[in-house]
Amino acid sequence: MPLHRLASRAILSCVSVVLAGSFGLTAAAAKVNESLSVATPFEVGESPAGNYLAAVIAGADRDTVAAATFFREALRFDPRNKELIERTFVAALSNGAMPEAFNLADRLLTYEPDNGLAHLAIGVRALKAHEYATARGQFARGGGAEGGDLTATLLTAWAYQGSGQTRRALETVDRLDDENFAVFRNYHKALIADVAGRREQAAEAFQAAYESDKNTLRLVDAYARFLSETGKNDQAIALYAAFNQVVPDHPTVRAALADLKAGKTLRPLVGDVDQGTAEVLYGLGAAGDRQGDDLAGMIYLRLSLYLDPDNALALLTLGDLYQRINQNEQALDIFQDVPQSDPQRVTADIEISQALENLGRSDQALSYLRNVVDDHPYDEEALSALGNLQRAHDHYDEAIVTYTRAIAASKKPEAANWPLYYFRGIAYERSKQWPKAEADFKHALQLFPDQPLVLNYLGYSWVDKGMNLDQAFPMLRRAVELRPTDGYVVDSLGWAEYKLGHYKDAVTDLEKAVDLKPADPVINDHLGDAYWRIGRKLEAHFQWNHARDMGADPADLPRILQKIKSGLETPPASPGADSKSGTDDKPAAADAEHKQNGGG
Repeated sequence: MPLHRLASRAILSCVSVVLAGSFGLTAAAAKVNESLSVATPFEVGESPAGNYLAAVIAGADRDTVAAATFFREALRFDPRNKELIERTFVAALSNGAMPEAFNLADRLLTYEPDNGLAHLAIGVRALKAHEYATARGQFARGGGAEGGDLTATLLTAWAYQGSGQTRRALETVDRLDDENFAVFRNYHKALIADVAGRREQAAEAFQAAYESDKNTLRLVDAYARFLSETGKNDQAIALYAAFNQVVPDHPTVRAALADLKAGKTLRPLVGDVDQGTAEVLYGLGAAGDRQGDDLAGMIYLRLSLYLDPDNALALLTLGDLYQRINQNEQALDIFQDVPQSDPQRVTADIEISQALENLGRSDQALSYLRNVVDDHPYDEEALSALGNLQRAHDHYDEAIVTYTRAIAASKKPEAANWPLYYFRGIAYERSKQWPKAEADFKHALQLFPDQPLVLNYLGYSWVDKGMNLDQAFPMLRRAVELRPTDGYVVDSLGWAEYKLGHYKDAVTDLEKAVDLKPADPVINDHLGDAYWRIGRKLEAHFQWNHARDMGADPADLPRILQKIKSGLETPPASPGADSKSGTDDKPAAADAEHKQNGGG
């Protein structure tokens, strides 16, 4: 199964993304005294067929723990089944059970000598053991290193460097002559030359890579550290400062700048062959993750962490991957492995709180995040995350205080703080403090004119209150222009039309919103109301039944059931006065934004 070759070809279109690391990740440090994860129990069965089916289902769900366990049990009953050996091998590898995975790779190669993924795994095991010639042999058999296979070529180059053959290593990297690989080629050429002590070649390659992509954190960090290592702290500071304009106040940059300004020399990003090969695999894993190739992403990241277990970016990327596929228990374990001393430790702590929230452990999530903020009272990202969580649980007064602290603590350019004003505005609006909410929404729009979420919320709120209608509807329409495929935003426009009694226009927009978000109970409920008002009563009942069956909010359910039974009462006489209409008083967009942790 030449998975590493397939993923290598897929990376052609996203080389610059490969090195990006974690643009959205920020912050640093809090103590974890014990494991927070509690694994969901499961039992293997007596039936080999049952265990196999359970393994297949778990694999489809990317539940790597269950998949590895059930495949292992199925294989016990049929130990010579080649397909079963391969599936068990992939499951163990994606689960990070490396000794078991390597053993299965050895077994698999006896049945399938050309299996590319098995050769990759055995080659990585050889790299870890510093058996570099063996590693090169495995990569050659699995994919070759003739310049067409990114994975094999770069790993082979690093294996040559491990053997002290720097010239061969650099020549091997140069075989990546496709210009789509240019940044990757120059980046690893620079890293290899630096590890070998060839400073001039490293400087030239770093400069070439940087000129091709100045906005990638991983590359900027590596180059700046090289400049510091060679006594050019001023140039390193300039590089970080330029990146700060792209992604303000990233924790990695913040920590590096503090050290540089204190006169310290930064350590290289990659200091040896183990870290270099881990960097190759981390980059491929990050690319697979961003392309939605979950399995390839997991495997590359697991192999990377086998070589460099403390790579915080690899841990964060793997944890985020698990979170995205709703495997939050595994995500918790991964995030807790981020070293306490790493600048991105608070990022891991924020992600831990989100995983706890996703698992329904909301009180623990809030308590955990409060402790993080207590330890880091001026960390904007931790404060913002706490405010979002408080807002999601209707603790609006607490959220207002927390967002205010985050605004005061921010070291970003003011324009970058529009989300804090927007979120605080929502908290003010929900706590019935409209003048303050309106002021925050207006300020957010001053910082980011035409921001669709703010246009949507402020525009709808004005319509709901029957004020500033000449401004409100253009704002709502502009929000829809900017986010035409966002069902929540389209719903706001339709629901505003409904509020003003423009029922035919409301139906048109709400039908679009339902097409975009067919499973949202609030939008279906809204469309039912609009249908009723234009006399399409059978269709109205159909939509209300949909809303009921889609898991409507318990607070909304009695109202929906009453409409199913008796229909709607007489429409309200004025905008916003919906107490007699039996309708909701906010659009799905407002409800979604009010419940979600993030936005924008």
